[in-house]
Amino acid sequence: MMAPTHTEDRLTQLEVKASFAEDLLDKLDQIIIRQQEQIDRLEREVHWLRQQAPPEDMATPRNLRDELPPHY
Repeated sequence: MMAPTHTEDRLTQLEVKASFAEDLLDKLDQIIIRQQEQIDRLEREVHWLRQQAPPEDMATPRNLRDELPPHY
């Protein structure tokens, strides 16, 4: 069996690096998808909460501590 040439060694190194980069990009894509799903969910929650809030002219400032259970 012949020893690999410098060019073959370099190609093997590049293939390993490319494989690592592809795996990393796949993981980043998965993270981005999960984060976008979370953003979408939070935007839906904010939209729902805004629908539950009284109209601007009826909203009165309030101290949220008054609404917390006593153990806070």
